[in-house]
Amino acid sequence: MKHLNFAIVVSRFNETITEKLLEGALQRFAERKIPTKNIAVWHVPGAIELPIIAQQLAKQRRYQAILCLGAVVRGETDHYDYVCQQVSYGCQRVALDHDIPVIFGLLTTDNEEQAFDRVGGRHGHKGSDCADTAIEMADCIEMLISSSKQ
Repeated sequence: MKHLNFAIVVSRFNETITEKLLEGALQRFAERKIPTKNIAVWHVPGAIELPIIAQQLAKQRRYQAILCLGAVVRGETDHYDYVCQQVSYGCQRVALDHDIPVIFGLLTTDNEEQAFDRVGGRHGHKGSDCADTAIEMADCIEMLISSSKQ
């Protein structure tokens, strides 16, 4: 796995939550023996900006997977629904357009308590889960490519 490279795009909006997502992902990569030099981290202002940076990173063809980490907490307006839908669609589009796993690590919760429950609280750690998913998907694609060459 030392040959695998990963990019992490993390939103600064709701930073107390998103930085915990990032910490969890980086910790899991370390546990899985992915060298720090194989991980690039990019910060963006908010969740809606995650897909455009993921797209630019995908075009570079330097990474085996891209993690998009963010947190959208429901408010009193429909803004929450639009942001969640657009980020989900954007990440999926990047993945399919560029043949690269784009891991959707966007917490979509009703309140901050629910978000904190998902960054090391009662519901596990979504940042760690995203790193595991990125590694598994990178390995899976690598195996598919290897088997198609035989």
